[in-house]
Amino acid sequence: MAHATLKTAYSRLSNRINRFPQGAPPSELLFKILELLLSEKEADLISNLPIRPFTATQAAKIWKMDLRKAENVLNELADRAILVDMPSPGGTQYVLPPPMAGFFEFSMMRLREDIDQKVLSELFYEYLNVEEDFIRELFTVGETQLGRTFVYEPALSNENALHVLDYERASDVIKTASHRGVGMCYCRHKMQHLGKNCDAPMDICMTFNSTADSLIRHGVARSVDKSECLDLLQEAYDNRLVQFGENVQERVNFICNCCGCCCEAMIAARRFSILNPVHTTGFLPQVCDEVCNGCGRCVDVCPVEAMALVSRNDPHKPKQKRADLNESTCLGCGLCVKVCNKEAISLVERGKRVLTPVNGTHRAVMMAIERGKLQNLIFDNQALWSHRALAGIFGAILNLPPVSQVLASEQIKSRYLGRLLQEKKQV
Repeated sequence: MAHATLKTAYSRLSNRINRFPQGAPPSELLFKILELLLSEKEADLISNLPIRPFTATQAAKIWKMDLRKAENVLNELADRAILVDMPSPGGTQYVLPPPMAGFFEFSMMRLREDIDQKVLSELFYEYLNVEEDFIRELFTVGETQLGRTFVYEPALSNENALHVLDYERASDVIKTASHRGVGMCYCRHKMQHLGKNCDAPMDICMTFNSTADSLIRHGVARSVDKSECLDLLQEAYDNRLVQFGENVQERVNFICNCCGCCCEAMIAARRFSILNPVHTTGFLPQVCDEVCNGCGRCVDVCPVEAMALVSRNDPHKPKQKRADLNESTCLGCGLCVKVCNKEAISLVERGKRVLTPVNGTHRAVMMAIERGKLQNLIFDNQALWSHRALAGIFGAILNLPPVSQVLASEQIKSRYLGRLLQEKKQV
């Protein structure tokens, strides 16, 4: 009976997690991960929390618990980076982040003695790299994805630089963030426990704004100023790492500096390339065949195997090769431009600029619509959202293309939303 109760608590929590636009399909491996990170009681408590940010007063009411005791539970969970706490004018708000980018990564962003990180790494590897259901759903369902690639800025020509929007530059994210935190790379730390990590820098995982503020206060990340963070970005450039960050224009919460061998985003981009699991930059590398000598540097550095060497088809030099780009899998990161010592590769604009959601709400709405989960953002397992939260959701919906608006309306069957869409059409 105790085993059944235990499994029920983690099952309820996994169902709660799976209501996120980027969910986590329930599985025995997920239950084992949650069991390492949380006690049965904690799993039961968290399974009853709202998806959206909430206060300690709200949690105490849901849990039927004394306010001070509820605050102690919430703060202890924030200390372990299970929850993210955010100061606000009305008092501290808490939120359970999704597994990725979220509490999965946070559990490995520092050395810890309260959990067995080797066992946790093994479970993460099985769940993410072998079982595949979670990573496939995270990166391949829908058109709006969790993350996007940032262009390697030194590769931009003066002309290209004029066409790069501020939010497309990792350097601008760093310069404009309210808080900047740096922690251990979850992916390489995980692979280190498996004996499969590369020698790329480890302490280079960047978080920003409200997420960085919480992680810094609870010792998960260390605070860095603008100058040091820009130096770390340069270190990432020097080590040929790809910048993979949150797929929003405003208040980006994370930028990972990814290697092709350890990092899940890059592995997913190779494994599921035909489904476009990672949003690309607005650029593509262009190879000048006359200059390319087929050295293969660009092939070696490409994290998603978009470059290959093919025959030059020169009857006088039958063994000579040249670089060839598979545009459908290219991220447009520009690392190949960096390593080409013949200056045979340059960046050119893609034919169509990739859409980047304005903010987290916009992205969440888009992902929820595409994944059939919009009702989870608007209606909670506890109660209807506040008018302010509804206004934010509906505001994002009203700015969607007409086809997406129709999909949204069909999913939530809301007369209120239907009326708003009808009024907008008449304006």
